Amino acid sequence: MEENQDPEVPSRPAAGSSSEKQEKREGLKNHHCQLCDKSFTTAHNLKIHLRVHTGEKPYSCEQCGKAFTTAQHLRRHLLVHTGEKSYSCDQCGNAFTTAQHLRRHLFVHTGEKPYSCDQCGNAFTTAHYLRLLQRIHTGERPYRCDQCGKAFNSAQSLRRHQHIHTGKRPYSCDQCGKAFTTAQHLRQHQRIHTGEKPYSCDQCGKTFSQSSTLDCHRRVHTGEKPYRCDQCGNAFTSAHHLRTHQRSHAGEKPYSCDQCGKAFTTAQHLRRHQRIHTGEKP
Repeated sequence: MEENQDPEVPSRPAAGSSSEKQEKREGLKNHHCQLCDKSFTTAHNLKIHLRVHTGEKPYSCEQCGKAFTTAQHLRRHLLVHTGEKSYSCDQCGNAFTTAQHLRRHLFVHTGEKPYSCDQCGNAFTTAHYLRLLQRIHTGERPYRCDQCGKAFNSAQSLRRHQHIHTGKRPYSCDQCGKAFTTAQHLRQHQRIHTGEKPYSCDQCGKTFSQSSTLDCHRRVHTGEKPYRCDQCGNAFTSAHHLRTHQRSHAGEKPYSCDQCGKAFTTAQHLRRHQRIHTGEKP
């Protein structure tokens, strides 16, 4: 009697079989996800993708407990603990944990943005950021919080949101002790101490600590406002400003004062309000 097939994975040639190797060489994507419209060249890649839907993260870090969908992502994460950065930029000296991150960084110097949106023309250094923008156009939010039901357009945004429920901030600054929900936010914060601003505008020379801030700044020169509210038509220079604006329609005020309970639409407005309690001058 034949063994039962995994109901989540359609029957395909065994990984490593001659037919699957041929499919991979030809770039054929014959392994289809039954839960979304994505397809893959191998059954192995499909199996990994299914973890997006199931939430399965079988690889966990024994130092901090953070879990990952693949062994590769776990190995990359471990570099956060070791501090190892083997890939350095020969133009500015910045170092990175992976060759992929270095290649992405080099676009800062070349200005190359190979991934462009066919709806608004915005271009990006990675396919990941392009997909995020396209979800803004379509309104797709495939990642949902199992505690409050709020939906997000990326797994990273969902994980960041979930820290609201857990209160977890695993990344702390060794200079001032401030803690953050992601390693990226910690790195960005540390530039406050170092004064590092590695991203410069090729039109006016102004420098920035984050590439995303530079992208928004460039729109000052172009006048471009690619993020439009589908309720009132107001347009914005960044997705962040659009999301903040949309809270005015939804009545959402996610930032509340722990002293008086007053709620606000942005963290900036909350910080401004808290000065009333501390007596701090603006």
